[in-house]
Amino acid sequence: MDGLIMAAQMIAALSILIVLHEAGHFVAARAFGIKVEKFYLFFDAWGIKLLKFRKGDCEYGIGWLPLGGYVKISGMIDESMDTEQLSKPPQPWEFRSKPAWQRLIVMLAGVFVNVVLGIAVFWMLTLKYGETYLPASEVKHGIVAYDVAQGIGLQTGDKVLAINGEPLERFDDLLSPDVLLGNTVLTVQRGSEELEITIPPDFLNSLAEGGRDSFIDPRFEFLIRDVVPGSPADKAGLQPDDRILAVDGKQISYFDQLQEALAARKSEEVQLTVLRGADTTQLTAATDTEGTLGFYSKPLGLETKTIQYGFFEALPKSISRSFNTLALQVRSFGKLFKGDLDPQKTLSGPIGIAQQFGGEFDGLNFWTLVGLLSLVLAFMNILPIPALDGGHAMFLLVEMVKGEPLSDKFLEKAQIVGFVILLALMVFVFGNDILNIVKN
Repeated sequence: MDGLIMAAQMIAALSILIVLHEAGHFVAARAFGIKVEKFYLFFDAWGIKLLKFRKGDCEYGIGWLPLGGYVKISGMIDESMDTEQLSKPPQPWEFRSKPAWQRLIVMLAGVFVNVVLGIAVFWMLTLKYGETYLPASEVKHGIVAYDVAQGIGLQTGDKVLAINGEPLERFDDLLSPDVLLGNTVLTVQRGSEELEITIPPDFLNSLAEGGRDSFIDPRFEFLIRDVVPGSPADKAGLQPDDRILAVDGKQISYFDQLQEALAARKSEEVQLTVLRGADTTQLTAATDTEGTLGFYSKPLGLETKTIQYGFFEALPKSISRSFNTLALQVRSFGKLFKGDLDPQKTLSGPIGIAQQFGGEFDGLNFWTLVGLLSLVLAFMNILPIPALDGGHAMFLLVEMVKGEPLSDKFLEKAQIVGFVILLALMVFVFGNDILNIVKN
């Protein structure tokens, strides 16, 4: 069921984005008097269509191959590779008959819509939910450093004071792409001394391999919040608001210490020293095969803070978030080309992205997915690869500089090269997603 919900969320999000992206091209083309012959959600490869209808001089429909969508603009060399039309004299309503600047606007209209949509989605989310974060001041006991964090020199109990010399105000900033992309210096307090720990440029490779949970968490003291019925904790007599003080006589102050102590005693009995109200009691519990007892913890401290914004206050926040997202994509792409990032570990396709947003429908998660994907599609489409909007825009800019259009033969061959590149990229990304599912 989780898999179906993930797939449905991803298909719904992509459908919204594809329709609006192609609508950008459609509206811009019509505004300049260019005929649009087809408008399709998904590709109708080999002429197979799930749905079609005609309105005016344009055919609208849904194809069977959910890898994108398209508008077929009359007189343009595009994914249809319809060169028969180009062998005839240009007509006034055709793309090729229009000035280069108009054609450039038509090509960039889809990307423009994606950027505006990303900003609009984040604007509404910021307006409705505000900004919720964990203040660094709440993390009084430092961090829990897992394997990947220990690999760069962090230790459990460290307190992160600053990122690149800027005081840390939000603990969440330690998990931001800005930090995880590397070349970041963390100022850390360890006991009575201050240290500087550098996150290496290829850090994301290790994090992708170990998973996000292999980095850090805030360290906290805890009470028992809820006990799972029938679990070892329930059978041992643990109750909500109990506080575990020791396991087998070893003092426990933090939740990570309890996890470590229980993991060392999988499928064994342990003696728990428990504080209940003002009384201390001894309980015997049998851990399960994973070294857990079956209860939910209630952190002491770690109170999050939410900032609410008015209608106009939320807009600059959403613009900043959107352009930061685009800038981080540019940085990530640059690191891929430099070899700092391993594409097999760090590139995710639709399947991988859907997994990150989980198998339960949640309005905040869904629209966050739509906003992020909209900006990802804007970035991907503007890349100067033939067959993408950025490739068409690049050739139009060359035409404007030269003062004459590039030959149809050249554009046809460039389109074929672009298709090969995109097909190879799709095979790699989808194959990588499937391989990661199998490995996990």
